[in-house]
Amino acid sequence: MTQPNLPAGAQANLQLDGGAAIVAPVSAFPGGIPGNAMIVLPLSKPTDDLTEGLKKGPMAVTQDQMWELLGFNGPAVQVQDAEGRPIAIGLEDLLGGLEKHWKENKDDLNRGRIYAQELMKYTRLADAEKVLARIVAAGGTGEDWLGLGVCLLQQEKFDKAESTLKGAANLLKENPFPSLHLAKAYKGLEDATKEREMIEKAITIDPNCVDAWAYLFSQVKESDDEAAAIKTLTELADAEPNKRSAAPFIAVQGFFAGEEETRDKAIEWAEKAVERNSNDPLALTCLSALWGQKGDLKKVVEILQPHEAKMARDVRLANNYFEALFQNREIEKVTKFLNALAGSNNREVKQFAVERSRAVAQFLQQQQQQLAGQNRPTS
Repeated sequence: MTQPNLPAGAQANLQLDGGAAIVAPVSAFPGGIPGNAMIVLPLSKPTDDLTEGLKKGPMAVTQDQMWELLGFNGPAVQVQDAEGRPIAIGLEDLLGGLEKHWKENKDDLNRGRIYAQELMKYTRLADAEKVLARIVAAGGTGEDWLGLGVCLLQQEKFDKAESTLKGAANLLKENPFPSLHLAKAYKGLEDATKEREMIEKAITIDPNCVDAWAYLFSQVKESDDEAAAIKTLTELADAEPNKRSAAPFIAVQGFFAGEEETRDKAIEWAEKAVERNSNDPLALTCLSALWGQKGDLKKVVEILQPHEAKMARDVRLANNYFEALFQNREIEKVTKFLNALAGSNNREVKQFAVERSRAVAQFLQQQQQQLAGQNRPTS
């Protein structure tokens, strides 16, 4: 929050680092709630410290202190209640609850998987390793082996990761990611030959794996240079099993898309991806996004218009097309497009259509109000 909303005299005395907030009762703002205020309602009874503190007036607190005062055990994280509504809960309470839930029935491996997933999400890697190891020992799937391998990799336990990921690769023969993560393990073990071997194995398993092609480009560029990386990638991309995949070119455009000075180069590679496979949704998404970043909305519409049918299944394409039409103020086309998406069987696309329809309706309402204000006679 900005300091101008602090109580009188506090600006000169407080030096706050990072996120901070003021905890105060509504009565502290007789002139109305500030525009940048957030209403925080504790679900449990406020602590005695908070109650006593508020009797003395507003208190400046850091974000962590605020969660503590409101009774959270650890930083607040968002979860969903039984009805799917978002609520905040302390991280330690979340993890403690998941641990208890799993210990109640350790034969239910899905409980352990959910617990391990949250531990990984919040970088509790040592704890996640223990849980995943128990799941694997109890007859876990290839995905469990892969999860344990990734957890070991993140802790730089490369020897253990190697053996675990080999197990994952044996169980997931059609999945390129065990091989890709094995490549990372070999990088950690400083074995560049095996690293390269695993990257190419991942590409052999799935020529459409963009991550594998990006890893290949990055590895060769790091060991040699960009020209060598491009040569290696294009030669492999033109090999018989890979000739129909747009993934190599999608991967390369990603290396140039982030900076304005290299965006034209990114567009060249994205165009190659679309030429390779004009029906690849990710290739179309990348190319249209790049033209959108350059401000050429007409080009975005030109690229995406023939693919409207795909947008009922791919929210990324739908978003890029909507933005181009809406920013061009082609409201009639926007409305027709969103109405079509509203009938999609894809939940994400359907939700996108609902939210954007509300935004368009709000925009039109604001325009009408502005016109009404302009046409109002002056005295």
